[in-house]
Amino acid sequence: MSTNDRQSAVYGDEPAADLVLCATPQAAFDRLVKLYDEAIAEIEKNFTAFSHDETGPAGPHPVYPYLAVDVAFGESRSTSLAFGKVTSPGRYGTTVTAPHLFRAYLIEQLTLLTKNYKASIYVGKSRTPIPLTFAVERAASQMDAERRLRLAERFPLPRLDAAHDSIVDGGKWLGPGPAPLSLFSAERVDFSLHRLRHYSGTDPDHFQNFVLFTNYQRYIDEFIVYCQKEIEAGRAQAFVEPGNRVTEPGKPPSQPPLAKLPQMPAYHLVQRGYDGITLVNIGVGPSNAKTVTDHLAVLRPHVWLMVGHCGGLRANQRLGDYVLAHAYLRDDQVRDDMLPTEIPVPPIAEVQVALARAVSEITGAKGQVLKERLRTGTVVTTSDRNWELRFAEQSTRFNQSRAIAIDMESATIAANGYRFRVPYGTLLCVSDRPLHGEIKLPGMADSFYEERVGQHLQIGIRALELLREEAHAGTLHSRKLRSFTEPAFR
Repeated sequence: MSTNDRQSAVYGDEPAADLVLCATPQAAFDRLVKLYDEAIAEIEKNFTAFSHDETGPAGPHPVYPYLAVDVAFGESRSTSLAFGKVTSPGRYGTTVTAPHLFRAYLIEQLTLLTKNYKASIYVGKSRTPIPLTFAVERAASQMDAERRLRLAERFPLPRLDAAHDSIVDGGKWLGPGPAPLSLFSAERVDFSLHRLRHYSGTDPDHFQNFVLFTNYQRYIDEFIVYCQKEIEAGRAQAFVEPGNRVTEPGKPPSQPPLAKLPQMPAYHLVQRGYDGITLVNIGVGPSNAKTVTDHLAVLRPHVWLMVGHCGGLRANQRLGDYVLAHAYLRDDQVRDDMLPTEIPVPPIAEVQVALARAVSEITGAKGQVLKERLRTGTVVTTSDRNWELRFAEQSTRFNQSRAIAIDMESATIAANGYRFRVPYGTLLCVSDRPLHGEIKLPGMADSFYEERVGQHLQIGIRALELLREEAHAGTLHSRKLRSFTEPAFR
């Protein structure tokens, strides 16, 4: 990079300045890190000065870095990938936060563009100030109400109108400036990174690219045992529990377990390159399922799967049978305005195959035996925990949808995967059959959990191992999740 490569003029209504041409994706990443680190250091210095004598910043507020790519069409390389391509030539751009966290992702996405097109990469300073609370942890926690008011007068605070999902939800980009390069702006990413830490009890940089969601603590108990064995055998880099309790091979845990778990505790079996597995206990209900996927999406995981319990709706199902969802009857009611219920949420072929194969491998069942224990069909997701009390009102819909199981989370997880272009899947285990007299009772539940939870978790882990191979081969991310005019970044 040199000063001769600087673009001081605005490209149209470019929301950036001091753009510098970067010779390689790595050079672009390095400049993003430099600009971001300098901005955070300046904010911390200004806040420290304010906390001592309440003086405001002397100069303009530090801003997010800006990443822009000029794409010229010519002899573009044909690609079967669902991303790394654009529909028309021109400039694409985005603000960037926490580049350290997204190193591999950013370099991969930029590399694809430079391979597929004649592309020039620029990095500069956006015109978007970094909010104080996204830069300084607990910035106002020790201040009284009056000082917090003065703080707001001197520092930019988060703007909710800037953290939105209009690009994700298919809205037409009206500007200003270039078309979007990614699904999320820096403000939206920062908003979610802080929420993830709050809800999960772990820092965002511990989250892995392959994610399991569950709705019962017993899966967590089994996962902890599994992770401890993996650490003891040296097959993983670390195991991270809520409170950022880290266990590494040959070392004791970094601190005692949390006395009180967060709302949706997350556990991470860490592998190099974020290739490990994250398990999140989202509890029961669609609200938590929506919340955690809203925020986890900014980390751009390769896949997320729901492994939990459900009620079997068919007379020939047995407790312990598995249900592989290939369609969803969405009655969760938490996201209908963003993704209307008439929009189909299709199954992802690679995920379906991996889940079915994992069931066969772990259970040893094949052929007709596998078909008897693994049922594929429609899963109903309801927001009403006591749906049985109004079954007469819903029976026609259940019949028309050919529903075979009911839960409170799966369709929410899948629909947000569809919205956010994250491959998704659902494998449930029948824990009760309320329409046929088998309801959850303590003794029955204990026997069921002892027999099935460990096996079900192993199936989920094996499915993610298979999907990891798909991700590395570049065959996981389905083009059916991409709309007509998509940002180039996955």
